[in-house]
Amino acid sequence: MSSSIRITKPHEIVERALELSTADGCVVIADEGSSANLRWAGNALTTNGVTRGRTLTVIATVDGKEGTASGVVSRSAVTADDLEPLVRAAEAAARGAGPAEDAQQLVAGIPASPDFTDAPAETSSAVFADFAPALGEAFARAREGGRELYGFANHELVSTYVGTSTGLRLRHDQPNGTLELNAKSPDRQRSAWAGRSTRDFKDVDPTVLDAELAVRLGWAERKIDLPAGRYETLLPPTAVADLLIYQMWSAAARDAVEGRTVFSKPGGGTRLGEKLSGLPLSLRSDPNAPGLESAPFVIAHSSGDDASVFDNGLPVPATEWISDGHLNRLSTTRHTAGLTGMELSPGFGNLILDAGGEKPLEEMVAATERGLLLTCLWYIREVDPATLLLTGLTRDGVYLVENGQVVGEVNNFRFNESPVDLLSRASEAGRTEKTLPREWSDWFTRAAMPALRIPDFNMSSVSKGV
Repeated sequence: MSSSIRITKPHEIVERALELSTADGCVVIADEGSSANLRWAGNALTTNGVTRGRTLTVIATVDGKEGTASGVVSRSAVTADDLEPLVRAAEAAARGAGPAEDAQQLVAGIPASPDFTDAPAETSSAVFADFAPALGEAFARAREGGRELYGFANHELVSTYVGTSTGLRLRHDQPNGTLELNAKSPDRQRSAWAGRSTRDFKDVDPTVLDAELAVRLGWAERKIDLPAGRYETLLPPTAVADLLIYQMWSAAARDAVEGRTVFSKPGGGTRLGEKLSGLPLSLRSDPNAPGLESAPFVIAHSSGDDASVFDNGLPVPATEWISDGHLNRLSTTRHTAGLTGMELSPGFGNLILDAGGEKPLEEMVAATERGLLLTCLWYIREVDPATLLLTGLTRDGVYLVENGQVVGEVNNFRFNESPVDLLSRASEAGRTEKTLPREWSDWFTRAAMPALRIPDFNMSSVSKGV
């Protein structure tokens, strides 16, 4: 096989790599991706393009007297001639490593995906067939309204093929689209942001977002300075998503058992079963959630506290992480489930928070006597893992609400909060809706969240950021 990998079907590459393997076990993951994008500035398109690429990951396992070792090598732009060196590199890495702590028998006995031998799915500029004309209409409306639109739309489609020496032949196609839109006043003194996630750009309308942003720019015509302090604050779905995604990244069972996270119980053990919120919150993941579909099996390119290369192909069930306000599950691999005695709960491909609320954010604003309305958070960083204290900044609009009306834009703040504490203090949750987490949109976009009312959100200092 001397032809280029670019003209060879992904499933054939997987099969050939498995044939070349001389290791005791082997997992091959081929990720075939394509993307299409549009960018604009000052109410005019600036760039557009389509890209394609492939990444191949080979995981070799070698049995020894002391246990099983693993070696992982990933490379992009691989040709068929590079396959054998890639496989040998993974085997050499395994033989040079010590026994893998997370070693398990490779997953077996799962029926093959019926489309495993089909060509990969691809996106193209055609995904914007309806969106692009609507974007042009939004540009025209913005010019008439004296504002400028900036932003981008990106659509990716990744077909992942997983093959193993134990006979697994699985495939998953993952579409992922993001739309981010900024509206600015001509003097750049006012800025507002809105974003959406989508699978196919058929459910996003830039003219609707432009109308939302026009209202916010109008609010920002009045500037109000506020000091740092604790304020009743309405967190929109995008901000809630950013905070809870970080919480889930900190929800590995082993870390909790070893006393290293906010989910560790003082004196030993974990907080499983503990009531985290007075609201009937349900935080769950479901690979089959409509509009948020994700891989129904584990795809692990490397091992860590919440993932194991030995678990590749393991089914991912729907999981309720928080149930009726109580901590119900922490994430586990087969290895960490055995260590901790907890149920097997593989990682999450989407995240959904529901508290039974029915109000849209606008109605929550109307019911606010005095408080702040955020647009979004950014530059979120961890301060203390033991409490999951996070810090970050507000951006693109913080608004003061008085007697149910937005009366102006206030300065930006730095905040210091723990999402776990926020859930315990939340006094109201709105309607759950699909949202784009702004801070983590490069890594995680499949989320549905409600707005939350926090009686005493900690704005720890004033920020000069925009």
